[in-house]
This record gives sequence, structure tokens and C-alpha cells, in this order.
Amino acid sequence: MATEQIEYEVLVDAPAEIVWEVLTEPEHLAWFGGANADVDLRPGGTIIFHWQEHGHFLAIVSAVEHPRRVVFRWALVPDAAPAPGNSTEVEFTLTAEGGGTRLRVVESGFAALSGSDADRAGMVAANQQAWTAGFAALSARAARLATRRG
Repeated sequence: MATEQIEYEVLVDAPAEIVWEVLTEPEHLAWFGGANADVDLRPGGTIIFHWQEHGHFLAIVSAVEHPRRVVFRWALVPDAAPAPGNSTEVEFTLTAEGGGTRLRVVESGFAALSGSDADRAGMVAANQQAWTAGFAALSARAARLATRRG
């Protein structure tokens, strides 16, 4: 049986406001696996992630608490609206820690995805890898931005 959720966190060497900017503003979203995006960051707003090699993925924003929390539900299949069986919920939280920011993601709902246990396990594995790589890129980008802004 597939894992129900992924949890991953990293300590970013940048203040929460900069981490929030890199996490949510379209011009910084290349950290997310090379995606660019259209972002309407408000409850009920949409985010459309565009990947040349994967297609377009739609998310619906459910909560925004600037600069400490954002939640969205996103379809894990291209060109589809998030719906039962094809989507997970992603929650980012930002917490000041020392001179940096603890960034945490919890992606949940894998057990409710359509498909076989092997399909769901594959999606969990792929998304775990993506969060690990993405957070490394986000951390580097936020730290560079913080250094430039002094």
C-alpha cells in the first residue's frame, strides 16, 4: 500500500519574506523542477505549473497566510482540474529559525489516488525525489537573493 503523505523540510539561510517570495512568485518558480507558472495566490485562485517535458498542471489555492503558510490542491495528471482520485494537497509552512527559515512541505492524499498500489507508490517516490531536489534549488536561490539584498 502506498504512503499516505510526504513530509520534507529544510532550513533555508534567508528570512521568511524572501523564502515566501521564492516559494510563491512566478519569476522565482524555476526551483520547482524547471517549471514556470501562472499564479493567482488567494483562496480559490489557481496556479498553473508549466513544464515543457511534462505539460501543464493545475492547482487550486485553498489557504494563504502571508508569509507563513500556503496550501493548494493540485492535479497529478496534465491538463486536468484537481478532483478526487487525481490530486493531492500540498501545504507549505515557513517558520523563522535563527537567522533563517524552516520550510516544510506536507503533501497528502496519495492513498486516495486512482490506480494500482504500484502506481501510487511510484507517484510517492517521484514526488519525494522532486521535493528533495526542489527544496535544494529553492534554498540556494533564496540564500543568493538574501545575500544580494544584504
